[in-house]
Amino acid sequence: MRTVTSLFLIAFLAFQTNSYSQVATSKIDSIIGQTFKENEPGGVFLVAKGEEILYRKAFGKANLELEVAMQPDFIFEIGSMTKQFTAVAIAMLQEQGKLDFEDEIVKYIPDYPTQGNKITIHHLLTHTSGIKDFTKIKTINEIAKKDLSPQELIAFFKEEPMDFKPGEMYKYNNSGYVILGSIIEIVSDQSYAEFIEETIFKPLKMISSSYASHKKVIKKRASGYHLKEEFVNNTFISFSLPYASGSLLSTVDDLLKWQIALEANTLVQQKTKEMIFKNYTLNNGEEIGYGYGWHITKRDESLSYEHGGSIFGFKSMAVYLPDEKIYVIGLSNCDCHSPTNIVKDVASIYKDY
Repeated sequence: MRTVTSLFLIAFLAFQTNSYSQVATSKIDSIIGQTFKENEPGGVFLVAKGEEILYRKAFGKANLELEVAMQPDFIFEIGSMTKQFTAVAIAMLQEQGKLDFEDEIVKYIPDYPTQGNKITIHHLLTHTSGIKDFTKIKTINEIAKKDLSPQELIAFFKEEPMDFKPGEMYKYNNSGYVILGSIIEIVSDQSYAEFIEETIFKPLKMISSSYASHKKVIKKRASGYHLKEEFVNNTFISFSLPYASGSLLSTVDDLLKWQIALEANTLVQQKTKEMIFKNYTLNNGEEIGYGYGWHITKRDESLSYEHGGSIFGFKSMAVYLPDEKIYVIGLSNCDCHSPTNIVKDVASIYKDY
């Protein structure tokens, strides 16, 4: 009798789980379908609980000119989600004793202007440095198509007036992550692209992820688009500009591998991970809602680590609910189609899965 009861209970729970999954899938299809249309630039979305994939689907077109349908394993520019990798790379080097979060940046860039004596790696990681964001400088179009070294890019903005004193405010800042990329190169004696490839992508078998290139033929790479009066190909910029703040390519599958590795402390120790995902404060004690490369917030009362990305022709967004082990990622190949609200809504749907 116990065996029959147990089998019935297992079957009932399986039925309930399957029914929930079908309802959730239908609801997600409907939510995504409101934004991503069949004959427009598309996107790919994935939901996982731990290592179990609950939803994985592609929408729209990867290439409008060739009428290529999007596939779930296609490759996208992920924009500012790159900052996660830069932050973890810095944390790995910190564990190796090659740098410290509290190091002043003049230790690595001695000719940085005098305010650099007060700016630390911690300030760069948390967007509290006060350095001018180079993407907001009016003359940026003059360098947008040029291939610059990290030193040349830093020279473009380092003489700009500070927006505020270090630690006084939080202001999202790409310049800080450019400097972090340069520091990674200085202390590792590798290029930023090489370091990320050798210490993160290869060990995690993220075989579809790389530093972006206009010259290299990359199979399954989605084309990027803008929407003007009609869809147009994305604007060309040199990938040396977004650099360590936004120049990586990836897929939803590789980004799941990334999230699983973070959860398992594969790349950094638990105590270091706690520093990465801490909600830091300003000099006055006010929380900023940001850690090292992730926004730290609440999603329906659940703790949430999240970050998006936007680069010419592409948008990305990921949400991880650590208590529920739910990871939701969305990638889009048109900067007119943001996955941000979709990913947040989907995370809410699966929160109690």
